[in-house]
Amino acid sequence: MKPDLFEAPDYYNLDDLLTEEHIMIRDAARAWVKRDVSPIIEQAAQDAKFPKSIIPGLASIGAFGPYIPEEYGGAGLDQISYGLIMQEIERGDSGVRSTASVQSSLVMYPIWKYGTEEQKQKFLPKLASGEFMGSFGLTEPDHGSNPSGMVTRFKDAGDHVILNGAKLWISNSPFCDVAVVWAKDENDRIHGLLVERGMEGFTTPETHNKWSLRASATGELIFQDVKVPKSNILPGRSGLGAPLSCLDSARFGIAWGAIGAAMDCYDTALRYSKERIQFGKPIAGFQLQQKKLAEMITEITKAQLLAWRLGVLREQGKATSAQISMAKRNNVEIAINIAREARQMLGGMGITGEYSIMRHSMNLESVITYEGTHDIHLLITGLDITGENAFS
Repeated sequence: MKPDLFEAPDYYNLDDLLTEEHIMIRDAARAWVKRDVSPIIEQAAQDAKFPKSIIPGLASIGAFGPYIPEEYGGAGLDQISYGLIMQEIERGDSGVRSTASVQSSLVMYPIWKYGTEEQKQKFLPKLASGEFMGSFGLTEPDHGSNPSGMVTRFKDAGDHVILNGAKLWISNSPFCDVAVVWAKDENDRIHGLLVERGMEGFTTPETHNKWSLRASATGELIFQDVKVPKSNILPGRSGLGAPLSCLDSARFGIAWGAIGAAMDCYDTALRYSKERIQFGKPIAGFQLQQKKLAEMITEITKAQLLAWRLGVLREQGKATSAQISMAKRNNVEIAINIAREARQMLGGMGITGEYSIMRHSMNLESVITYEGTHDIHLLITGLDITGENAFS
């Protein structure tokens, strides 16, 4: 395994916008990725196995619920700290960042925001430490971009409800201890339910043969007459807005994470271009290669500024869903374009596991689709600026 020589680009001195605590948190996450992720991730992707051995490390750098209050096991950090941690983890691998994003924004966040005190005390400390792993069930086989059409349902049965249905493309599902599942009641109102491992009729088959996020565990959540205690229903909020608020938090993390993948591809291409000799000189000396690198660093810098400003707004409670949507769409798009250009710069070497670029490129094909596709996010921005709904 080649040593991890990554050096993060900061063309506009954006570190000056960060606090000393921000930099300390980021650097700790960066050091952990170099030490514990980089040496194993290529083999994990080749084997299509999530490396469970890194779960304690993710917990140690605060990747699980970094903004959750300390009284519930979280680190009590701000939103920019959360973003920086996601950036560094995705610099290592999008699949590993997905694991952390799901745990933080799609499992811990709704329990913290909408759960009872008993639910918070029961689940959040164990999720923060990695003792429990969680998953989030919204997407269904026939309802992705249109989650309101979900067919997963539950009906009242006294002190519990009976849950039936299925969720698809669920990160962490094969090994989750608890799933935050969104389902309709008998009045077609959407609620969140905490479905625990071991409940009869609850199964989590794994999805195989993926070309993307190969180092992440993906699967299904299947419910066949599952008895869920009413004490496991999140009471704080119902309706589609509840799961969408969780997606806002996750999309914010993705907007930062994608920058990490882009930076890794840029750094790899820049380093390679200085070492690869063709026609008697390093390929970094050719105009077309300089054009590619110049465009990469420009787009990364713009994405960094977008994410930083969004982090400030989110910390102030001012960030809108549409603003988060814009950052997710833009930053993932620039990342996947940078990955493709960087792959070309490495020629044939770019498709091998000796370098991270092809893995990033394949991973980003999922990131540009999940938690709102590229096209859906364009329509969210379109609705916000025109007031006209193109969804229906």
